[in-house]
Amino acid sequence: MTTLRVTLDELAAAPYGGMARYAGELARALVATAPTGAEVVGVVPASPEADYERVLAKVPGLASLEKSALARRELAAAWRRGIARTSGTGMMHATSLLAPLGAHDRVHRSSDQVAVTMHDAIAWTAPELLPARAVSWQRAMAKRAERYADAIVVPSHAVAEELDAHLAFGDRIRVIPGAPSSSLLPPSELDGRAAELGLPERYLLTVAGTEPKKNLAELFDAVRLTRADVPLVVVGPDPEAARELADAARLSEDRFLVLGPLADEDLGLVYLRAQVYVQPSLAEGFGLAVAEALAFGLPVVHTEVPALDELTAGAAISVPLGDGLPARLAEAIDAVDGELAERLATAAGDRASAFSWRDSAEKVWQLHADL
Repeated sequence: MTTLRVTLDELAAAPYGGMARYAGELARALVATAPTGAEVVGVVPASPEADYERVLAKVPGLASLEKSALARRELAAAWRRGIARTSGTGMMHATSLLAPLGAHDRVHRSSDQVAVTMHDAIAWTAPELLPARAVSWQRAMAKRAERYADAIVVPSHAVAEELDAHLAFGDRIRVIPGAPSSSLLPPSELDGRAAELGLPERYLLTVAGTEPKKNLAELFDAVRLTRADVPLVVVGPDPEAARELADAARLSEDRFLVLGPLADEDLGLVYLRAQVYVQPSLAEGFGLAVAEALAFGLPVVHTEVPALDELTAGAAISVPLGDGLPARLAEAIDAVDGELAERLATAAGDRASAFSWRDSAEKVWQLHADL
């Protein structure tokens, strides 16, 4: 039996959020596309039993869970130092840079291989947008990947080009994009749940945290400048920090609603009922939330970031970064109406159809076969 071991640390740590959806969607697709005689094993840090059960429920069909003796923080520190290798051997696919990277004998044990995923190059291209600790950890793990990884998976050609300027990965880089999440199925009782969430009848939507790279502050400024009296709904992991940013932008309470993190079912409902999706990011590696918005047929306004331009490929309004960004975002948001809104909605659905988790998983299996 051929075994592909897949790290699912994000899925074990938090059930919601883009990274958890990425890991869960890819793992489910890997199980569904496993070649005859192959199985998928999940690799997770030491976690409460409820977290293990949630991972198994999210990824049915896993052959088993390989459970580390170390919790996530300790495991990250150990793997950064090249210690605490996992108990298994063979093919390892890490859904992030958190991976057991060390010397392995590919000559006598050709089946031993490690592929890691680098979701962006922000630690090199715009380190000021990340906490210093995150920059240090990503750069350290990338140096280990540069030395020991057999393949580096990135979600876009933009990230591949950015990394090529800083790290000597050569032809080990493979571009395997993500896709719209298949788990965002709205509840059967739409109106009742929408009322419980407090959703306005019409609203703009963004799915973004409060970290600097997501640039939520300038989006609040843009909403204040829009002519249309349409509130902004914010879905993200730190609702209190988001409200503080809205207050700093002097945005009145009737112009925004902060929901915090949402379960997949509720997030699907929020996408379904939105009028326009807005992504104000200063940097991105792929843009999973944008891909999801496209799949729901939403007109999309985003900043002119290489990865987002690559993702939407003309199916959205791309707004140049720089001084005066809030005013340009406001102008773009106000322009999305009538015929333009219909045209963008049609283009969104067409573009979203270019991505699928099945296709991504098949490329992962092919990558490991090639190795």
